[in-house]
Amino acid sequence: MKTFGPLPFALLLLLVPGQGFALELPRSGHPVFDRTVELVLDNFYDASALNRFSAAVRRQMTDERGSLTEKSSQDHVDAAVESVLASLGVSHTGRFTPDTIDYYELADIFRFAIRSDIKRLFPPDGEVHYAGIGMVTRLEDGLRFVSDVYDGAPADRAGIRVGDEILSVDGLPYREIASFRDKVGRPIDVRLRRHREGLPITITVAVERLQPLRTFEKAIESSVAITEREGRRIGYLRLWTLSTRDGLDIIARELASGRLKDADGVIVDLRGRWGGGPPDAAELFVGRAPTFRLIPRSGKETLANVTWRRPVVAIIDEGARSGLELFAYALKTSGIRLVGARTAGALLAGRAYVLPDDSLLELAVSDAVIDDGLRLEGRGVEPDIAVSFSLPYAAGRDPQLDAAMEEMQRILAKG
Repeated sequence: MKTFGPLPFALLLLLVPGQGFALELPRSGHPVFDRTVELVLDNFYDASALNRFSAAVRRQMTDERGSLTEKSSQDHVDAAVESVLASLGVSHTGRFTPDTIDYYELADIFRFAIRSDIKRLFPPDGEVHYAGIGMVTRLEDGLRFVSDVYDGAPADRAGIRVGDEILSVDGLPYREIASFRDKVGRPIDVRLRRHREGLPITITVAVERLQPLRTFEKAIESSVAITEREGRRIGYLRLWTLSTRDGLDIIARELASGRLKDADGVIVDLRGRWGGGPPDAAELFVGRAPTFRLIPRSGKETLANVTWRRPVVAIIDEGARSGLELFAYALKTSGIRLVGARTAGALLAGRAYVLPDDSLLELAVSDAVIDDGLRLEGRGVEPDIAVSFSLPYAAGRDPQLDAAMEEMQRILAKG
C-alpha cells in the first residue's frame, strides 16, 4: 500500500460525469471528513469544481498539523472540513453542529431529506426542538451583537433589541445552545449593553422549547402590524423564511380578511433567515389571477387564491437568500420598489445529509437559472433605494424600514 508521511491511506476513485477521468483522493481514516468528501464527489451539482475540491482535500493531507486520522482532534477535523467545503465557493454548502441554532433550523427545514435519522436525532417523535429565547447573534470586531429577534419569541417579549451587545447569560459567556440547555420554563438573565458607552443592563427572559418552523410561523404572524401615517394605513409583514408549511397561508389570510385587508399599502420585509418555499411565492403580490374564496354550505370560507393589488414596497438585505431572493427578484421585475442592501447572492438548491457524528452537511445539489438565463448565485438582487444598516448598538433604530415607510408614503401621495 502506498504511504503518505508515516501513515497508510486508501484511495477513493470517482469517475467524473462527462469528463471521462477518475479522481484519486486519499482517505484520511476520519469518518466525518471522509464521508464529507464522498458526499461532495457523489452529489455536488458542479462537476467542473471537483478538481479544485480534490486539490483542497489533498492539501489537508499535507497540512502542517499533520495527517488527518481517526484520532485527529475535533478542532483539526472541523477546520479541515470547513476548508475543503469553502473551496467549492458556493452557497448552500456547509457543515453545522448541534451547538448552533443553524443546526436545528436546517434540520427542521430538511426534515424530509434526513427522515431516516430524524427520530433518532430528536426522540421520541422526531420533532426538531431546542431550548432558546428566539434570538440570533453575530460577531463584529470581536464583540457579539443581536442580529435577529424573532417576532413574538421570548427575547422579543422581554425587550431585547437588534444591535444589543450580549455580554453574558446567567453570568457566563453566551453560547447559542449551551446557555439555555436544560433551562426550559426557567428565567435566565441576559446581560447586555444597548449603547456604545452605556452601562450594562440585565434583562430577564423565560427560556422556551422552540420548534424552528413553528417559531418562524409565529414570527411571521406576530410581525404583522399597521402604522398610521398622514391619514394612511401602512401594513407591514416580515417573511422570515418561505420554508414553513403555513407561512404563506398566514400572510394570505392577513391580506384577504385579517389585519392587512384595509391597509392602503404593505411593506414586505424579506430580511429573513432562510429561503426555501415555492418558486411562485411572490404571486401573492404580483399575480394576475382574481382573488376568490370557496364557500360551502357550512359558510366556512376557504381562500382559494389571494392577490394583493394595492401598493407594495419590499425591504431586502443579505438575509434575503435562496427562495426569498427569487421572491425579491420577482417583485423587482414587476416594478415593485426594493429598499435596503443587496441580497445574499445565494440561489442554488441544497439538501442535507447526516454525517457520522450527527452533524449536518448542507450541500448544493442543483444549479438555479431563471428563464432569461440569469443566475442570482454570487450576484444577488440590488435595491432600488440603497440604505445601509449598522448593527452595533442599533437600539431599535431601523433606517431600512424608515426608508421603506418614506417610499410607501411617497407612492401613496401620488395616488
